Amino acid sequence: MAFCADFAALRPWQADVQVVTSDGSCIRAHSSVLAAESPVLDQMIVDARRRCDADCTTVRVLGAPSDAVVAFLRFLYSNNRRAAAAATGEWAEDAAGAHGAALLALAHAYRVPWLKRRAEAAVAARLTAERAVDALKLAALCDAPRLYVACARLAGKDLDAVERSEGWRFAGRHDTALQLGLLQLLHDAGQRKERWERERASQHVYRQLSDAMAFLDHIFAAGGPPSELRTEEASPCEDGAVRRGLEQLMRHFAECDVRTSRKPAACPRCRRAFQLLRLHASVCDRDGAGGEPCRVPLCSNLKVKMQEEGVDKTWRLLVKKVTRARVMSALASREVPEVVKKSWAKYSSSRAARSKHRRR
Repeated sequence: MAFCADFAALRPWQADVQVVTSDGSCIRAHSSVLAAESPVLDQMIVDARRRCDADCTTVRVLGAPSDAVVAFLRFLYSNNRRAAAAATGEWAEDAAGAHGAALLALAHAYRVPWLKRRAEAAVAARLTAERAVDALKLAALCDAPRLYVACARLAGKDLDAVERSEGWRFAGRHDTALQLGLLQLLHDAGQRKERWERERASQHVYRQLSDAMAFLDHIFAAGGPPSELRTEEASPCEDGAVRRGLEQLMRHFAECDVRTSRKPAACPRCRRAFQLLRLHASVCDRDGAGGEPCRVPLCSNLKVKMQEEGVDKTWRLLVKKVTRARVMSALASREVPEVVKKSWAKYSSSRAARSKHRRR
């Protein structure tokens, strides 16, 4: 049995544990360090001492190359000694890059969470399309959700390259469940993205309708006839095309000969104007009792009519979403107090410092 590494010199007391790897190599170490960093190694040492009364206890760490086991133990010693961890930062990065997958498996098996997070980040940082399937299987076995998500994102960006890899062909022959799981994950992600895009587009429409309601209040604020709408002041609506379209639509609604001489539903532009006025009456909070009445035409009449006749569920849902968009727009446009800005900056800096400390 050959000694491939010796950690006895790293502590002033004598090494009392021999770690045996898969190829028969032996590594001298200290039981106090291993037991402090890994509860699994602690229990293995206790069990080994119960079975054998020898001065030097033997613990077997199998399933990984000797170099990976040496790197694993060196990480345990470095974490136990903060100064050593800072001094071997470059070595740690090289070891995590060279033995990332093995370190992840060892850290998961022997329950070393800080090393598991570091190895997971190292494997994810060096992920390629050729290794994506192998890393995905490793992430599933070692309960590494961040690595699993990184593999899924890489497959979503370049699925063709992943399907040309040897790992994909091997999974097709021996682990079709892994392939189907990845394809189902990508399908769900695509559907979720489409749903988000539809929701984002609908929210944009609701914001435009909210801006249109605000502009209706603005253009009728003078109280004059609709043919003399105010256009000289700045509009709260950011979209100039919407502002001009509303002005033209209201002028048409006031002067349309088709609407006044025939049925009101005969003119499509008048129908659109009437729907906007009806929506404004639904979201308007000016009732005229003890306050300034709303100057938008037909607002009070439409309110009374809707209260008497009622509205359907679809219209109530539209009113609710437009009102919510108006409130969210007002909250987003307000100025953030200085004390909130300072608190948020302090929180962000402390959070970044904690993340940097954990990576070390």
